[in-house]
Amino acid sequence: EVQVVESGGGLVQPGGSLRLSCAVSSLNSTNLCVGWFRQAPGQARLGLATIRSTTGQEDYAASGKGRFTISQDSDKNTVYLQANNLEPAGSAMYYCAANAPTWGYCPLADYEYGTWGQGTQVTVSS
Repeated sequence: EVQVVESGGGLVQPGGSLRLSCAVSSLNSTNLCVGWFRQAPGQARLGLATIRSTTGQEDYAASGKGRFTISQDSDKNTVYLQANNLEPAGSAMYYCAANAPTWGYCPLADYEYGTWGQGTQVTVSS
């Protein structure tokens, strides 16, 4: 059973950057879609970026292109989300999720993912 654990959240000033980490069990031996999502209070969960573990194919939400970069280190079984130029509106709980691919691409819709971490809080404030 795949498990995911996020880390790396915290307080960052507007315009600042953070790198979030997602430890994914068996990332280096399993064909997985791994996605990063965020959810602000009272708002729907929003897909930011996905990566396919076997090919490294990346996909991004149009709204986040240029601000977020997803990557993986298979040796460390870890997927990263580099978040740059963060704005206060980016304050949210950031989640990592994984699922076996069912399409030719890794989707950004949260309902396509069955394994979720507990989330890591990012607060953007001066």
